[in-house]
This record gives sequence, structure tokens and C-alpha cells, in this order.
Amino acid sequence: MPLFETVLQEKPAIVLEIGTALAKLGFAGEPYPRSIIPADVVDHRDKNAGQATPTRKLFDYATEAELYDSLVDFLKTIFFKNVLVSPKERKIVVVESVLCPTIIKENLGRALFCHFDVSSVFFVPTHLVVLATLAIDTALVVDIGYKEAVVMPVFCGVQVLYAWEAQPLAAESVHTEIKRQLVESGVKEELLTEAVLEDIKIRTCFVTTLERAAKFRNEAEAAITPCPDVDYPVQGEEVIKISGRLRETAYEVMFPEDNDRLGLPYIILNAIVKCTRDMRIPLANNIVLIGGSTMVQGMAARLKSELLNLSQSDFYKDRLFVQTFRFHSPPSEANFTTWLGGSIYGATDLVLSKSITREAYSKNPTIPDFTNYEETRALQTRG
Repeated sequence: MPLFETVLQEKPAIVLEIGTALAKLGFAGEPYPRSIIPADVVDHRDKNAGQATPTRKLFDYATEAELYDSLVDFLKTIFFKNVLVSPKERKIVVVESVLCPTIIKENLGRALFCHFDVSSVFFVPTHLVVLATLAIDTALVVDIGYKEAVVMPVFCGVQVLYAWEAQPLAAESVHTEIKRQLVESGVKEELLTEAVLEDIKIRTCFVTTLERAAKFRNEAEAAITPCPDVDYPVQGEEVIKISGRLRETAYEVMFPEDNDRLGLPYIILNAIVKCTRDMRIPLANNIVLIGGSTMVQGMAARLKSELLNLSQSDFYKDRLFVQTFRFHSPPSEANFTTWLGGSIYGATDLVLSKSITREAYSKNPTIPDFTNYEETRALQTRG
């Protein structure tokens, strides 16, 4: 019997992708996650919460012990309230960024092995497994999450770690900009909770064109016919007026114009320039957008316009050697494309040959990073 058939006949692995704001979870081999939940835990530090249950972000921790306890609490919610299976003797696939802090990866592994007694854990890199959804091995992966935007080149199935770029401007920065403009217009700050800001962003905002953005930036709004204002009801009584200017400019924080070249199109071009010349055209013609913030209307069109415009500037023209930029359309929504890649990997025999087993972890309780994975696995096997 082929090995992959044996894998599929067993209990499917549980696939987890735990981000800063949201977590996706489900079973290997399935096309959609079973649940997408906030990455929040009960905040036991808040002693004055009143009747409401205080929560905080999973990775908002002060000590390593606090991080471990938070991960245990969060995994309990995942296993016993969402996927509704016992984790004991289960295979786990964890989709994580290669840039994930070691302290998080090690405590997650310790929680899974020591507290939940899983049989194995298979760590797969976010920006690599996303390519499995498109059946390609070369792409420039642009990942816009909650805290930051990361650009990771992948060439012939290998992450080009020396060329990655990032900026600390993503969904959280958009929320901050929306809140700033609304407070300046007279909206009560207590109405603007994180959930309300997220909903306003999703329902009313979009990425405007390069030409209109330049006019807004140069304070030439008198020459612009604004998009319509909209009313947003909140708490059943209050109505917040969302101006047309806010709707168009909220996402401009991700496209700053400064001498540091830290805007989203700049870091994309910088990542390409860092790669060798033979890699640049394939990367520019295989751009993959992932993350919930890439789903906003107008994002791909604006990025293409920015990239084409900047590629003709004096700074990039003589070093980029790229004339076109093409974007892939993954077979799933951008907010869970990486989870789908983990689901695909978890349904193959790699989950047997590349996982860290409980026995190996008990001999050497170390979670390897992606740069010395094979070496650490060999040490674990020798015990």
C-alpha cells in the first residue's frame, strides 16, 4: 500500500496556524479551516474587570512562564471547543513563519508534547507551504498580517532568507489611522473598540488609486470628487459618519512616502533587488498576496501601479531589470491560503518523515529552527 494512502486512512493531523490576531484550525486534507478564531486568552492579570471577562492577545506576555500558560489555555480552547477532538496521540501540523521568535516556537512545542501528549509535531514554514496551493516552486510571497508586512522570496522551493524584507505597517496601523481620523472628527473614543475599527475597515474602506492618493497627499482635495460618505451604526443607538476621505486614505499608512523607502511597494522591490539577477524576473512574475489585509478592494491593483511606477525611477531602473509584475490568484481566500498549504502538507507522507516525534522530543527537548532542522533531527534520533 502506498505510504500516502496509509497517512490518509489514519486519523487526520490537526493543522494550526496561530497568528497575532487570528488563528485558523482544522484537519489535514480539508480545503477550509474548521474555525477562524481570535488569538485571545483570558487575562488573569486584570483584577478589576467587573462582569465582563477580560481578554488579551495571546502573544502579549511579560514572562516565558506567562507565555507557556497562555499557550496551554489557548490550545485547550482549540482542541476541546473548536475541533472537538482529544489531542492525545494526534499528529499536529503547525504553520508558522520562519521569522517566528524561538521562544514562541519552543514553548508551543513544549505545551503540545508535555501538556497535551501529542504523538508528533510537524512545523512547516508559512511562506513556503503557500506555494503548494498553486503547484509552483518560485514566488515572491507578500504577507500582510496584523502587526507587520513581510516579503519573502522563494526560489525553486527554497526560502531566500538573506533577501526578506518587512515593515511594521499593516492592519494594526490601519486601525490606528481610522481611529485617529474619527476622533478628530468628534467621534467618542470609547465607541471605537478594536472590533468596531475592524468592522469599519472591512465594510467601508478600500485602497484608492495611485493618482488619487498623490492628490490626497498633496492636499489637493479640492480637485477630487470624494467617494460618498456612509453612516455606520454602533451599539444600536450611535451613528458614526465615515467620510469619503477616510474611506480612501485609511490604507495610505501602508504606502508612506519618505526617504527610508519603507512603504509596501519599496520593500517588495528591495527584496527582488537583493536576489541575484537570474532570480528577479521569475519572482516579479510570480507574486502571491496572503493575509487578510490583502483582501481589501483595490490592493492588488494599487500595488501593481506602484511597482510599475517605482521600477522606472532612477533608484531602481538600473538595478532591477524587471519590466512586468504579475500576481497569482490562489484557490482560496487570502486570509487562509497558508492554512490550506499546511493542510496539503499534512495529508502527505511528510507528516511521518519530517515530524518531531514525542519519543525524539523526550530524548532532546529542543525544537529546531528551519536552518538546522536536519542536523537537530539527527541528534534527536541518536538521543
